[in-house]
Amino acid sequence: MARKPFGTTRDGRPARLFTLANQNGLQAAITDYGGAIVSLQAPDRAGKLADVVLGYDSLAGYEADKPYLGAIIGRFANRIAHGRFTLHGITYTLPRNNGENSLHGGTTGFNKRLWTAKEVSGNSLELTYLSPDGEEGYPGELSATVVYTVTGQNELRMDYSATTNKNTIVNLTNHSYFNLAGQGEGDILKHEVTIHARHFIPVNANLIPTGEIRSVQGTPLDFTERTAIGARISADDEQLKLAGGYDHNWIPGREGDRALVLAAEIYEPGSGRVLQVLTTQPGIQFYSGNFLDGSAHGKGGKVYRRRYGFCLETQHYPDSPNQPNFPSTELQPGQQYRETTVFKFFAS
Repeated sequence: MARKPFGTTRDGRPARLFTLANQNGLQAAITDYGGAIVSLQAPDRAGKLADVVLGYDSLAGYEADKPYLGAIIGRFANRIAHGRFTLHGITYTLPRNNGENSLHGGTTGFNKRLWTAKEVSGNSLELTYLSPDGEEGYPGELSATVVYTVTGQNELRMDYSATTNKNTIVNLTNHSYFNLAGQGEGDILKHEVTIHARHFIPVNANLIPTGEIRSVQGTPLDFTERTAIGARISADDEQLKLAGGYDHNWIPGREGDRALVLAAEIYEPGSGRVLQVLTTQPGIQFYSGNFLDGSAHGKGGKVYRRRYGFCLETQHYPDSPNQPNFPSTELQPGQQYRETTVFKFFAS
């Protein structure tokens, strides 16, 4: 594992950049600031490497970042309605940083924290963060760990775990934006997507789940067969209009609660690169980069315009603490939160 300085935070602490690699050329560079995946080099069908995630050349970019490029998201990924939830009769108030909602952990989520890094092996990096009781309004001291591993099978594996000393909620994910043609190389509308899910969760005008679990059949959100992202993204469909494209949670089919299942597969025709996403999580948020607006200037001076990257955020469902029919996100003392997600690359 290679490591090097990655700048100094605004409050004077040093950040570092760690590079994990295998013998096939897959290479992931990860910073301890926000646990962000800064770059991810993957081979195309001719073996040529390209960086397939959006990001910044410097720490300053991540400190100023608004789209959550590549970062670990916590304490709670996605939206919580009205910045409020009730747990065991106690109501907790969170920062409203997305209209009426609390988004991705609040004003200063895990993406804006300096994590403690530890080399587990030559190709495995452990990041830990201790979130104090009351941080961003969340109850309980939460000890969170994310282990990044590059495997010999061209996988970037992320193992998440957490414990608490008080009843709380937790929902961790990674917020990488992918462009399998190469970061900054145009929009992602020709990428072809398969999502192994027969149901999705509709949202209201605030992008909060309505509580319904709806079949994808007959809708533009049906990706059970491989379909280009741009094929139906402008369809006359209420859900697409509300979100400005795709920004919804799908429910992958699974046989067991803890099974690692193939949730999605994305193919980029020009390069032949394929990304498979496997996860133990009950949901996967497919986001088509609708809110990228050209204000983010990324690596090599690339400008990230609308739909220049897509996200596949494995997670529990949005607003779960306020939706009694959704799988619980509660974590109690003595329990351990454990989830795994794998980004697997090959070319065809």
